[in-house]
Amino acid sequence: MRVLTTITRNALLGSLALGGSLSFSSAALAQQTDVTFHKDIEPIMQRSCQNCHRDGGAGPMPLVTYDQVAPFAGLIEYKTQLRDRAGAMPPWYMEKDIGIQDYKNDPSLTDEELDKISVWARSGTPKGDIADAPEPLVFDDSVKWRAGQPDLIIVSEPVTKLAGTPDWWGEIPSIPTGLTEDRYVKSVEVVEVNDVPAAGSGRETVGGKYIFHHMIWATAMLDEEGNRDGIAIPWPVHEVGRNADIFDEDAGRLLRAGSYLVSDSVHLHSNGRDTTGHLEIGFRFHDEDYEPEYQNAFIGLGNGVDISIAGNETDQELHAYTVLEKPTKIITFEPHLHAPGERMCLEAIWGYTVETLSCVGYDHNWVRGYPYADHAAPLLPAGTILHITGYMNNTETNPNVPDPRNWQGSGNRSVTNMFIDLGIRATMTEEQFFEAMEERRQALNLGPNDHVIGCPLCGAPLVAPIADENEEEIAASD
Repeated sequence: MRVLTTITRNALLGSLALGGSLSFSSAALAQQTDVTFHKDIEPIMQRSCQNCHRDGGAGPMPLVTYDQVAPFAGLIEYKTQLRDRAGAMPPWYMEKDIGIQDYKNDPSLTDEELDKISVWARSGTPKGDIADAPEPLVFDDSVKWRAGQPDLIIVSEPVTKLAGTPDWWGEIPSIPTGLTEDRYVKSVEVVEVNDVPAAGSGRETVGGKYIFHHMIWATAMLDEEGNRDGIAIPWPVHEVGRNADIFDEDAGRLLRAGSYLVSDSVHLHSNGRDTTGHLEIGFRFHDEDYEPEYQNAFIGLGNGVDISIAGNETDQELHAYTVLEKPTKIITFEPHLHAPGERMCLEAIWGYTVETLSCVGYDHNWVRGYPYADHAAPLLPAGTILHITGYMNNTETNPNVPDPRNWQGSGNRSVTNMFIDLGIRATMTEEQFFEAMEERRQALNLGPNDHVIGCPLCGAPLVAPIADENEEEIAASD
């Protein structure tokens, strides 16, 4: 029986601490003594590092040339070997030994690439032959949109956060979209624009460059008095370090004509200097004649109220469940925790099947959404129970916790907690569900004895809707 998922991963080599040591076999070292910057390390830097670590980027130092990279070889080895825990670089924390392994825009490093970095750092950082170097990347810093140039950009009013002032939570003025006709959205991206110099703020965290920690927002129609008229449509939460949200091709989200962007939960924090900034929300649209096949599902999974985290204890667990009322496609997994949060796992329970879909480390400086590859997005039947487990570390070993002696409960502040999966989901009809599973079987060449994580019925091609007697009689008369 084939299992169509990648579950290969080297175990973390001991408990890592700054200045700690890693152990590599002499055979592995002997096989890789010819690792050089231009041939082996520079391609890794280009694919997974330079987008941020370059002049004008968000990273605290450029990692483009040999002279820029070599002095940080030991730090790069340490940070990359963290792999899927807070502080790891690149900031992608999907665990590689469990669950689905195929994601869109995955910058994470392979075991082979990690070994090359370690060998290079420990063998004197040889430069190698410039003829082996890849062509340098060219970045256009006039383009700030990772998902592509938006068709519509909404700009919030500017705010100023003074150095050393307390955090602020509150409501911002509603902003008209200016749309004159309904449009379906294929992606949305939120960026902060401020007057922090491009060379950096002097702070080593991504949060040190920004003043908006998060914005929970929606779009709604407003009446003549400016009050919300009808149901507000929620959009993905903006958070520090967040990537763009790309919706499923068959489940574009509707942005209504004449609607307003509304938010009553914006969190501002000081970044250590007087800073004025605003948010820009960029929407990319489908073609005007586009109609979605699936319905976007706003399925609550998590707990932002009933949370209790004891002081000076690690490995504390939080749990939350929900039952899917319709066949559902999971588009993204997005853990949301606060300072004590170290990890979250997403599990699907259907019948006798209990299956972990994804486990992700958590870093509150780099909140990530993890979009499943099209052929790997979970397809779950109605009645499936989604279960998330959060793992909390409220001890001095967690550098994000200011005082581990304190009990922590629920709340918006970073010193309080939330426990939510903010991932994107879409619901299907029964007919669409069976069609999607058949497409998956064809794409992956599945047989009746194969299993693919996240689709408990994909390996059962004989399972199909059974026509009732009336339908059979009608079909026979035709």
